[in-house]
Amino acid sequence: MKVLLTHGYFLADDPKEQAIMKPYVPLGILYISAWLEKHGIENEVFDSTFQTFELQLEKIRSSKPNVIAMYTNLMTKLNVLRLVNTVKTDEQLKHIPIILGGPEVRNHAENFLTHGADLLVVGEGEETMLEVVKAIEQTGQIPQHIDGTAVWHNGELKINAERKLLRNIDELPFPNRSKVDLNLYLRAWKERHGYSMVSVSTMRGCPYTCKWCSRAVYGGTYRRRSPALVVDELESIKHNYNPDKIWFVDDVFTISHKWLKEFADEIARRKLNVSYEIISRADRMNEEVIELLRQSGCFRVWIGAESGSQRIIDAMDRRVDVQQVRNMIKLSRKQGIEAGTFIMLGYPGETRSDIKETIRHLVQSAPDHYTITIAYPIKGTRLYEEVESKFTTTLNWAQST
Repeated sequence: MKVLLTHGYFLADDPKEQAIMKPYVPLGILYISAWLEKHGIENEVFDSTFQTFELQLEKIRSSKPNVIAMYTNLMTKLNVLRLVNTVKTDEQLKHIPIILGGPEVRNHAENFLTHGADLLVVGEGEETMLEVVKAIEQTGQIPQHIDGTAVWHNGELKINAERKLLRNIDELPFPNRSKVDLNLYLRAWKERHGYSMVSVSTMRGCPYTCKWCSRAVYGGTYRRRSPALVVDELESIKHNYNPDKIWFVDDVFTISHKWLKEFADEIARRKLNVSYEIISRADRMNEEVIELLRQSGCFRVWIGAESGSQRIIDAMDRRVDVQQVRNMIKLSRKQGIEAGTFIMLGYPGETRSDIKETIRHLVQSAPDHYTITIAYPIKGTRLYEEVESKFTTTLNWAQST
């Protein structure tokens, strides 16, 4: 049994990312790869980031996998559909089962299956993928009844029971970075920014309730790997790749102060020199937390605000006080850590007055960095439900994002 894991992101097709040039490896499928390998399932990863669609198709032809599994999100949907259609209309390839997973499939299951996917992995992927692949290996057929999947069954959409989330994520092996050419990423960072960076995940899920945030994969859970295991991974990355910096992809790195203290102690005990960047929330920060971050190597913290208007923050159900955000930005900078913040414009109900409050907020807090995004509704979120009746345009699902 041979599985080909891939995705649909091509840096060459993304002029904005080419301008920013901060690419990261596809951690999700590298975790799947490691889990399958741990359980004896041979697999390859075709990382499309620095490749082309033509090379991706060539890889499928040459490797002749028994299963193709693709990670799918809002950005990559059109490329994923293109590959599915190409495979399913090719006489030599159309017999290969195509499995799609990732955040986009949960709320568009019927569409993806209608457009050629054979099975969808809905939610956390490791255990479901292993069970699906074993079933295909044993029967040669697409399984119909596995938890955490959606399939066509007797001409109708069948969404099976929700997969129980992995309780202890310390059971997960490190993502299979050896399956991709990490040097391509390190070199891209180094040439553009003067330093290299590698991404690491310590937790899954987020218990907060922001209306615009998708919970399609991990729901509202909070599960975390032990500090010692995370530091083991940092040591492994340093030994194998020696990047200049680490980017922790977690939604709220400082959510548990107990975990953070143990992490900082473990870094100190091993005398590990690491420079890292995180995302946090102002209500999960204080002077002691910032000092722990600084001591353990944090050089930059992103503190979410989204708006300088408390009225808009409350409308988003962010559950944070804008003055607390300002205070934590200032305190982080005072204690020697760069501070960044996120701004979202165009949230429903926002007025010119709210935007002026946001500008005032940025001036008063004076972050080192900030990003601006435009509010947009992702299906499955509470924001989507609130504004769906106000949509003015109906787009072709298979041709738009």
